[in-house]
Amino acid sequence: MKISIITVCFNSEETIRDTIESVLSQDYDDIEYLIIDGLSNDNTMRIVSQYRNKIEKIISEPDRGIYDAMNKGIHLSTGSVVGMLNSDDVFSGVDAISKLALFLSDNPDLDGAYADLVFVKRDKIDKVTRFYSSKFFSFCTVRFGFMCPHPTFYVKRKLFDSFGFYKLGYRAAADFELIVRFMKRGAALGRNATVMVRMREGGISTTGFWQRIHQNFEIVRACRENGIYTNIFMVALKVPMKLIGYLVR
Repeated sequence: MKISIITVCFNSEETIRDTIESVLSQDYDDIEYLIIDGLSNDNTMRIVSQYRNKIEKIISEPDRGIYDAMNKGIHLSTGSVVGMLNSDDVFSGVDAISKLALFLSDNPDLDGAYADLVFVKRDKIDKVTRFYSSKFFSFCTVRFGFMCPHPTFYVKRKLFDSFGFYKLGYRAAADFELIVRFMKRGAALGRNATVMVRMREGGISTTGFWQRIHQNFEIVRACRENGIYTNIFMVALKVPMKLIGYLVR
């Protein structure tokens, strides 16, 4: 089972090396690694070039945002399973992908999998600050804005071919919309009950009050576009649900 891992980045010189090393250290031997850069103007590509002979595909060119870059990576990937590792993040251990592959092999009826995630300090990735459990994620909870940790979301490539890619009309919640769309159209997803990714605090998905407000309205829009009733007040309920998720493994 070839697994394609895509890292999208822009001016990520502070963290990109950790991300690359994390992928290259995996003990699973059938990994295709792609880096899609948005034409960084810092030292990001200088660092990436040091690993050029170990990375299958590298692109550095302007894009229309993070979801456009993700789509580029998916189009270029050749693995039967595809997922993302953000340039702020690292895998939780060298066996993160082998655990994913084993889980999917043991559950051949699944179209994809997700797992748990921990937040860590930006300058100290061994220091865990929060736990993000995916235990309560289900199709029933998406109307409340609850979703699995996107960096742990790996699915069979056929889902993108059948149901489409990230919608560029979304600025903050295209990942949520895509997961909802896949589930609404019958994709079978399962939880691999393990911590798969360490996410640095302060990334694009964890900062900014107004960003979160905008994201919530996009979540409402994503649900409605996929025939799922919700409203902004129901989505606001995800806050206490998340607090529970942070505490319960």
